[in-house]
Amino acid sequence: MQSEEICDNPQFIVGGASRTDICQGDLGDCWMLAAIASLTLNDKLLYRIVPQEQSFSEGYAGIFHFQFWHYGDWVDVVVDDRIPTFNNQLVFTKSAERNEFWSALLEKAYAKLHGSYEALKGGNTAEAMEDFTGGVTEFYEMTEAPKELYKIMKKALQRGSLMGCSIDSLVPARFETRTTTGLVKGHAYSVTAVEECKQSQQKESKVRLVRLRNPWGQVEWNGPWSDNSKEWETLSKGEKEKLQQQNAEDGEFWMSFEDFKKNYTKIEICNLTPDALEDDKLHKWTVSVNEGRWVRGCSAGGCRNYPDTFWTNPQYRLRLLEEDDDSEDNEVACTFVVALMQKNRRRERKLGANLFTIGFSIYEVPKEMHGNKQHMQKEFFMSSTSKARSRAYINLREVTQRFRLSRGEYVIIPSTYEPHQEGEFILRVFSEKRNTSEEIENRIEADHPVPAPASTGEESEEDQQFLSIFQQIAGDVSTGEPLSAGGSQMEISANELKDVLNKVVSKQKDIHTEGFSRESCRSMIALMDMDGKGRINLQEFRQLWNKLKQWQGIFKQYDFDHTGTISSYEMRNTINDAGFRLNNQLYDIITMRYANENMNVDFDSFVSCLVRLEGMFRAFQAFDQGGDGNIRLNVLEWLQLTMYA
Repeated sequence: MQSEEICDNPQFIVGGASRTDICQGDLGDCWMLAAIASLTLNDKLLYRIVPQEQSFSEGYAGIFHFQFWHYGDWVDVVVDDRIPTFNNQLVFTKSAERNEFWSALLEKAYAKLHGSYEALKGGNTAEAMEDFTGGVTEFYEMTEAPKELYKIMKKALQRGSLMGCSIDSLVPARFETRTTTGLVKGHAYSVTAVEECKQSQQKESKVRLVRLRNPWGQVEWNGPWSDNSKEWETLSKGEKEKLQQQNAEDGEFWMSFEDFKKNYTKIEICNLTPDALEDDKLHKWTVSVNEGRWVRGCSAGGCRNYPDTFWTNPQYRLRLLEEDDDSEDNEVACTFVVALMQKNRRRERKLGANLFTIGFSIYEVPKEMHGNKQHMQKEFFMSSTSKARSRAYINLREVTQRFRLSRGEYVIIPSTYEPHQEGEFILRVFSEKRNTSEEIENRIEADHPVPAPASTGEESEEDQQFLSIFQQIAGDVSTGEPLSAGGSQMEISANELKDVLNKVVSKQKDIHTEGFSRESCRSMIALMDMDGKGRINLQEFRQLWNKLKQWQGIFKQYDFDHTGTISSYEMRNTINDAGFRLNNQLYDIITMRYANENMNVDFDSFVSCLVRLEGMFRAFQAFDQGGDGNIRLNVLEWLQLTMYA
């Protein structure tokens, strides 16, 4: 229903947006609502997400705009004011004021961002806090929390950070079940204040308090410092006013910091910039954002437990150039935060996509390899130990951790725990000082230009061997008789080349193949055919055979299990050994084009790939007359180049 059908005089915001405007409905999105409640504590943040200049009267067009941080970019989401209802009541999020709709419309916009209301069921408060701020979230388990946690929390709120907490439920069936203390397990709460108060009846006695809010808008803590508890009698009227304490069933309550630590199991602090919360000084942090993806069969190598494929994961070079200015422990080091985030898993959940178990490792780059942008090879990781790594591999949207390392160069390897899991991610690195991070990308090049085959009048002994094969096939079309070495028509077509190669390869027991396909042979003809006749002569065939022997040697080197195929993860190495340097995007394309469903590449496909690469490099070189790495083609040249390849 539209808002005007639900009530008279609908308003976007009534009397300013506040945390009491968020009351959870029938949708299990308390994780998001807890973040919205925290958002209302900072008007600047709130009104970036919820632009103020909107109403149901002036300039009303039936639509409302909201803005969210979405994987590195701020996006504008537009929704109309039709909201799900039942019996003229809002089904999902609602405000305590019946005619106020900003929170319900914000929920609708967030659902649109992720594809549906259904997609919002179940989540982590940190996810929404980051989508509302673009910040980075750090997690603290209460059992492992630092001694200065109270100070960290207080300073975080002072800086405008968003904060949420929850009580883990070990039994899924008991999620969102109320305990005897009034707290709810498996449920997200927002932390809205942290204060220290002087108790009037006890000299020099101070109590540290935490204010929390249940997005349900009801069901509160019933222990010490809850509404109407006797502890409030120990505070003066002035202290109560400072705390804005109210006795109302609105889902908001106070509790002592000690009870907070005892009852809650986890706290999430979303820093607008990841300033060192332990430090009294504010710092300007630098942020780098890198987008990447894991492609099955190419760059989805899994964690360090899978050494044969781990090295194929995307790699990011981190350069720590300057140490921190004000280290409390006198240790000279560089502070930085690494945040690895999976993309689009919530939106694709209806298609069966669940969160992967993800993490990352950080390796120090040897000094002799500084400045080298080559992809680190398997041998490096087999002989090196990680300098740092994420605390654990876990199935969260984002894994974040703070580190302090000495100045130097490092390589960050983000990965899923299991190999062969395909997905997109962003890797963010926040650092206090001037530092850089970038994806390691090879320069696209061939080791040497591939010359066109040259004809010569001299024939070697090997030429004579090939000649006998040619004389069996390249006979006169009209008579069927073989030609002499000087015969002007001694050329073979793709079909004839297929017969020759398959006869030769079938005699080699160490190459298990079903033979070359007609399409592969057509590509070979196109590579070696210098006069555009669609056939090759003896000299061209000899050069082709030399290439095939060289490529066969490379193939056999990486056929570790002698099955006649190589793992698609090894294509990076085989292509490199054949003399080509490609970037990650091209390796992904090659895997998708030439690997089979088992992520293996047979000899026919391997040769087809190298033939195509050599042909395209040769064609590019021919068109790149200025040698600047750029070419310009008209449509005819483009079609000729791509159709006959």
